[in-house]
Amino acid sequence: MQRNSNIKRLCVSAIMIALATVLSLIKVYTLPLGGSITLLSMVPIAFLSVSYGMGWGFFSAFIYSLIQMLLDIAAVASWGLTPAVFIGCIAFDYILAYTALGISGVFRKKGAKGVVLGVCIALFLRFFSHFLSGVILFRSYEMFNSPFLWSLAYNGSYMLPEMIFTAIGTFVLFKNKNIKGLID
Repeated sequence: MQRNSNIKRLCVSAIMIALATVLSLIKVYTLPLGGSITLLSMVPIAFLSVSYGMGWGFFSAFIYSLIQMLLDIAAVASWGLTPAVFIGCIAFDYILAYTALGISGVFRKKGAKGVVLGVCIALFLRFFSHFLSGVILFRSYEMFNSPFLWSLAYNGSYMLPEMIFTAIGTFVLFKNKNIKGLID
């Protein structure tokens, strides 16, 4: 019985990561130096964390971060970054930012509102990782006198709408009685 459960978890995870990847390619808005508002691409990753717990959520989110990095690596490489900034960008804007989505299931036992709170925390952590990247790595692109204000404005301009859309999508999804039955 345990083997069937593990196979089911792997299959569901593969499908959800693939769905998240496809949804991430449907961009509502894209900024010139990376960052975009997507069509609910974070919801499938949040679903995995809520369904199978944060440990599995972090693992799935890490796999998703690698896929996002591979999809964008050519564009990032074309920016002419120094090797140190390039590595920092990979770490902050991909690995840490997307892996943070694994925390989505932190309040999974609290119902739909707890799930939405977990998703908001996860997307805030993703924002914070991008924010730190902007402050530390992309200081030369600042449009304000402060790299903090520049990074806050730049990353907030796409992460705030992404968080709102994802929170609404997650709430609607987890209010559905059929979805509640899928969660372990």
